[in-house]
Formats: sequence, C-alpha cells, structure tokens
Amino acid sequence: MPLPYTDASSHPPIVFIHGMWCGPEVFDPYRQFFTERGYHCYTPALRLHEMRDNESTTLGQLSLRDYAADLEAFIRTLPQPPVLIGHSMGGLLAQMLCARQLAASAVLLCPASPAGVHALTPAVVRSFFGVMTRWGFWKKPNKLSPAAARYALFNRLPDDRVNPAYQQMRFESGRAAFEIGFWLLDRNNASRVDEHKVMQPLLVISGADDHITPAAINKKVATRYANAEYRCYPDHAHWLIAEPGWQSIAADIAGWLEQKHGKNT
Repeated sequence: MPLPYTDASSHPPIVFIHGMWCGPEVFDPYRQFFTERGYHCYTPALRLHEMRDNESTTLGQLSLRDYAADLEAFIRTLPQPPVLIGHSMGGLLAQMLCARQLAASAVLLCPASPAGVHALTPAVVRSFFGVMTRWGFWKKPNKLSPAAARYALFNRLPDDRVNPAYQQMRFESGRAAFEIGFWLLDRNNASRVDEHKVMQPLLVISGADDHITPAAINKKVATRYANAEYRCYPDHAHWLIAEPGWQSIAADIAGWLEQKHGKNT
C-alpha cells in the first residue's frame, strides 16, 4: 500500500540514496546543506555497504530488489512520504520507489537507467570494462580499479581529492550491475520501472562530462516520466555531488523543492 499523504503544510523529510560502490557518507555535504535549510535528512546505507572492505559472496549476489525492499521498509517508518534524492544507482532505486508510491517527489542525480533504456555507450563500456570482463561478475562483488574510477567517476574531481574519494569506495554487487547493464538478459526484470505509475514531480540532473551515466542517457530517462524536468550542468560529471560548484546544484535543487512543495528552503 502507498504511504498516506499528510497535510501539505508539513515539511517533507529527505532520504538520500547513495549509488554503486559508495556509502552514505558521500551525501554528508548535501545532508548538511539541506539540514541547515530546515529539512530532516536521512542517509541510510544500502545492505552490506556499511563497511568499506566487505567483499563477501552475499554482497555479490544482492539484487536491486533487495536494496529497494530495505529502503521501502525504512521509508515506511517515516511519518510522511519523503523527497528522495538518489545518485547513480540510487537514482534508479528512487525511480523504483516512486513507482511504489513511496515518495512525494524525487531528484535523480546522474541516475542509472531502468530496463528499456539502452545505455551501453562506448564510455559506459569503458567504465565497466574491468567488471564486465571478469567471468561470473554477475554473482561476485566488484570494485573499480583506481584508473577506471578516475575515468568513470572522478574525471571532474580535482587531482588531490581523487585518492581520498577512491579510498571511501565499497565493493558492489555483481548481480545489481548485471541487472542494470544487461536488463535484456535478466529474467526477473529487476531494473524495470513502470513509468505510468511514476506521477510524482521528478528532477533529473546530469553532468555534461559524465562517462558512466552519460547525459544523453539521463535525458532519455527524464522523457519516460510525465512529470519530469531535466537539467544538465556543463562543467560537471558523475561526481557532481562533490565536484567544485556542487553548492550551486544543491541550491537549484532547494529552489525546485520550494516550487514543488511550497517551502521556504
């Protein structure tokens, strides 16, 4: 059942959903930014993402549906439907949760695409090459090499911040990567989102220089939904949550939330 909507005068909480190879701390700057503007903010860790060195077989076999089920259980403890702000794979999970009527609105930051959107561009293949060429990757934990992470994620991050960002990275589920990248072969359709059930306001944000979730693909994602707005930032890439100038993007999001929810953010 969908969450009941409460009085529109109440302030919606924000649930930040981190992406692949990440932990919740990647959203610390955003959490502080929006907390200072009066929001109750939550940054749950995806299952088995609390530790940086978790390379367990169990992690490698987790599905997107496992992540979504955990997030749904958490969201149902909140007093009202939240704003979801998801980055990368977290953006896909936000789409899945919106289709379950569990959000008031959502901001998708460089989102991974749902089933039905062909997203394997040359830049994406290069980003995932080290993962996809490992036999059995679809059931094993994986992590990008430093060189791959620099190309795929951190290409707009200052050099002195790349290594610290890499040191925070987690291992990720090979099954989840398979469900996103090879949805045509996934008999469970784990990454499928029924776009007709997503009626909430959505803001889809891209970095023009994103290699792993290219802006052109993000724009296709936005066109799937009846109430989505798309914005692309020319001087940013995939790690726009922490790249120089991230505050301007956060301020734009705050303004969009004020417009959609009638808040003085």
